[in-house]
Amino acid sequence: FVFSQVEILDWETKKQLCFLDKVEPNATIREIRLMFHKLYPRWYPARQSIKLDPKGKSLRDEEILQHLPVGTTATLYFKDLGPQIGWTTVFLIEYTGPLFIYFLFYFRMTFVYGLDERFTSSPHPVVNLACICHSFHYIKRLIETVFVHRFSRGTMPLRNIVKNCLYYWGFAAWLAYYINHPLYTPPSYGKKQINFAVIMFLLCEAGNFSIHVALSDLRRNGSKTCKIPYPTKNPFTWLFFFVSCPNYTYEVGTWISFTIMTQCVPVGLFTLLCFIQMTIWAKDKHCTYLREFKDYPSHRMPIIPFLL
Repeated sequence: FVFSQVEILDWETKKQLCFLDKVEPNATIREIRLMFHKLYPRWYPARQSIKLDPKGKSLRDEEILQHLPVGTTATLYFKDLGPQIGWTTVFLIEYTGPLFIYFLFYFRMTFVYGLDERFTSSPHPVVNLACICHSFHYIKRLIETVFVHRFSRGTMPLRNIVKNCLYYWGFAAWLAYYINHPLYTPPSYGKKQINFAVIMFLLCEAGNFSIHVALSDLRRNGSKTCKIPYPTKNPFTWLFFFVSCPNYTYEVGTWISFTIMTQCVPVGLFTLLCFIQMTIWAKDKHCTYLREFKDYPSHRMPIIPFLL
């Protein structure tokens, strides 16, 4: 039985930080992170990025030392990722904010629209319906965060939480201000337009939830290994036949339906930004699938069937 030796250098200065002697060859990167943490307690495992090359990608926790292209003495590089926060906490913070911020405008708080009695409630039923749909969307997200989602990465840099909250909370306030404004006018085509949008909204929400459950089932045993998602007996998952990330497809559909329901320009602009961002995420995930799996279905597109 031959032990390995692991030398860990700073990725910038190339200064040796530690030398681990008698490391078992079947040790995982996670175990090496824990060894490093014992020597440097302030750099807990989630804060560490361990690489084979200073400019390369971080090694995954489950990768085994003897399977890496190193000899009996391995040289690894450490990068400090900064303070981290768990993804579950991130999502709970991001999604709770819009839920309560929207109510500040829906209940016509006096510091928002003024003290005029005419501003205390809206005569348009669609305003109430929009509040219900908006609340339902974020309550669903919170439930998914706690009971459905399984994250391949445990944490996110703490500094990003401010940027993310500004995005979600800021847009929630912007949308709510105009939808609940005393001068808001209902959709041009009345109930027909609203009813169509509500049906579309509910179908997209059901589809989005179904995809999240299907993706969660791929990691049911706690595995963090990337797997190819396939359609199930649930019809909402059949979109996997055509796109790699149908959860984003349904998410965009949700906000398109909300735009149709409210016929509000800020909602339309938010939907456009959502589509751009989710297209970027979908393309990145699609490229990962193509890189990881040689037998990945070639007819799938990232987010829009047959188009994009």
